[in-house]
Amino acid sequence: MVFTLGIIFFVFGLIIGSFLNVVIIRFKTERSFNGRSSCMTCSKKLAWYELIPLVSFFGLKGRCRTCKTKISIQYPIVELISGLFFTLIFLKFQDIFYINTIGFSISYAYYTTMFSILLVIAVYDFKHKIIPDILSLVVGIFAFFGLFFFQDYLFIPHIPKILEFLSGIFLALPFAFFWLVSKGTWMGLGDAKLALGLGWLLGFTHLLSGTVVAFWLGAIVGLILIIFSKKYGIKSEIPFAPFLVLGMFIAFLFELQLFHFSF
Repeated sequence: MVFTLGIIFFVFGLIIGSFLNVVIIRFKTERSFNGRSSCMTCSKKLAWYELIPLVSFFGLKGRCRTCKTKISIQYPIVELISGLFFTLIFLKFQDIFYINTIGFSISYAYYTTMFSILLVIAVYDFKHKIIPDILSLVVGIFAFFGLFFFQDYLFIPHIPKILEFLSGIFLALPFAFFWLVSKGTWMGLGDAKLALGLGWLLGFTHLLSGTVVAFWLGAIVGLILIIFSKKYGIKSEIPFAPFLVLGMFIAFLFELQLFHFSF
């Protein structure tokens, strides 16, 4: 039963991932999000069988059926990550799926929505080296209101503790400090704006763990780039949002606690 449901949620995540690709590609362009999909090169409108998440990309061998231009690998990667997000979040909440359907539905909808937006931010930052303020604002607003409705990631309306209110500020301040002292060379101000919402989303203990994981991942990738830059002359600026989002998802999924505090 769990396997079957996992497949269903995975497919649902693939479909949402296909839409997220549209948002990423068309964000801050003149194209609307609800327009017909078409090839970015020849502008040929795509048929329904060219829009099946994952399947169409590999069925077309990664090329447009009309002009044979290569299709960006971003499409299947975002769809796959979205599918995994939706499946893993289901598995995290599966215990309450059978005993509290309403609670499961609300928690699942909230966290899949939040991490879908974060996935858009991560990919957009990876491509353009900038985090859109409007998306950080949406994450911040949703996360702040989530403080009143979710406790330990479950739908439990309550009055948040002072530390829960401060968790976003605690995470945002160091990022803002790094941006200020480095004049934007170490870290962008967009990371600080995003961190505010992430702090409210995860809570104090998990956000610290997620941040540490994010820095570890960033350090590993940075070291690899340094090695290859010396050997092959590869130079690339490393956006931090993808690591931050991944680190926070890992902390959320496993309720990671690298530090233990008593409050």
